[in-house]
Amino acid sequence: MGDTRRAVRRQWGDLEFSSGQAVLKIIGCIILAWLIALLPAHPGLDPAGRWALFILILAAGLWATEAIPAFSVALVVIALEIMILGKPDGVFASTSTDWEIFLRPWGSPIIWLFFAGLVLGEAAQTTGLDRLFSRYILQWFGATPGGILFGAMCITFLFSMFMSNTAATAMMVAVMAPVVGTLKQDTPYAKSLLLGIPFAANVGGMGTIIGSPPNAIAAGLLMDTSPINFTLWMMAGLPPALVLFFLAYLYLRFAYPTDVKEIDISGLDRKTRTGDQLPLWKRLMVMPVFICTILLWMTGPFHHIPTSVVAFLPITVFAAAGIITVKEIRQLHWDVLLLLAGGLSLGIAVRETGLAVWLVDQLPTHLLGQVTIAFALSYFTAVISNFLSHTAATNILAPIGLALAAGFEPLVVIPLALGASSAMCLPISTPPNAIAFAAGKLKSTDFIRGGLVMGLVGPAIAVLWCLWLFR
Repeated sequence: MGDTRRAVRRQWGDLEFSSGQAVLKIIGCIILAWLIALLPAHPGLDPAGRWALFILILAAGLWATEAIPAFSVALVVIALEIMILGKPDGVFASTSTDWEIFLRPWGSPIIWLFFAGLVLGEAAQTTGLDRLFSRYILQWFGATPGGILFGAMCITFLFSMFMSNTAATAMMVAVMAPVVGTLKQDTPYAKSLLLGIPFAANVGGMGTIIGSPPNAIAAGLLMDTSPINFTLWMMAGLPPALVLFFLAYLYLRFAYPTDVKEIDISGLDRKTRTGDQLPLWKRLMVMPVFICTILLWMTGPFHHIPTSVVAFLPITVFAAAGIITVKEIRQLHWDVLLLLAGGLSLGIAVRETGLAVWLVDQLPTHLLGQVTIAFALSYFTAVISNFLSHTAATNILAPIGLALAAGFEPLVVIPLALGASSAMCLPISTPPNAIAFAAGKLKSTDFIRGGLVMGLVGPAIAVLWCLWLFR
């Protein structure tokens, strides 16, 4: 009994220490935001703009320190906007309904588009078609080291365009586990496989609006100035993603050479029980609906059906057919949707209160050209995204980039979002990196070397491609 009490006291003490740290971080972030946003006079910035700056800095501090979960910060942002900026006859709002502007992002087309991507991914996982498809495709590439690596990266890249890159990485690491298990503990080829999967997942997410949250944030902010549909984003994001994909493959082949001529892939034939409980017709329904949805998204300029309307096709069909049930709905990444909504709401506050214009006036933008601004913001986003959530970094910087890029918004905002996905220097930089690192065969230095290559080349390719595409 004494041991039990001591264990409880020890756990309670750890909880108190952890909670105390979080409180100190929160207080520190509030003080910092007050010192920067509210204490100085800030000539030319009215009270609404100063409070918007306070919310922006507070959110940045909370995201950076991880004092509370990232999605919680998004809710705090919306709540503060409603309480401070939405108060009638206060610093910003003039009527009793003006506060609703900060909640509109939750029902925006971008949210529903991203929600459809989550549903598609969950349906593929629930029915087991993701692993089944992966095993069959991998066998097409043969048993050579180069073929297996290329096949694993191709499948991860493809899935990451249309489902969570975290889920795609977890799936492929599980699929490749038997192959990795046949290799020696110290073989460089095992490292190349485990690195290739997260690298392909990170860059694959660049290819579509639903591929990663930064893409959705950027597209949402551009809706009022330069609307970006599903096809146009693919034109902007897919070519840089493909360049980085092949660069990652070549880097891994040369950085981790192997003398092995043939890889044992017999383990890929193992059966999975995922989805076996579902009727065959439900499992067979997922693929045509998946393909039909993607084709409708890609051919939007011809049939003129908005991508957000097409998004309801998989949502309603899978729900009505019982492929997506209450259990699967509860497993969706609602925290990501809340992050998106919070980021878009933060962008509204920065823009509508005049803070964006004021920030632009404080910077020597007249001395910088369009390309210089695009390069600077894309690389800066890539750097801080190695230490901060990609979504959080984009939430903070995209509204500022939008304000700086008046008249050439896509040239700056899209490379900024793509730059966030180029950040993969550390095991903690992205969830796919963390999943691969958890396999126990990689060191931090393995991510640093490859991540530096991707982080240095990615933003440059994104800016140069968007410069050609949008000029």
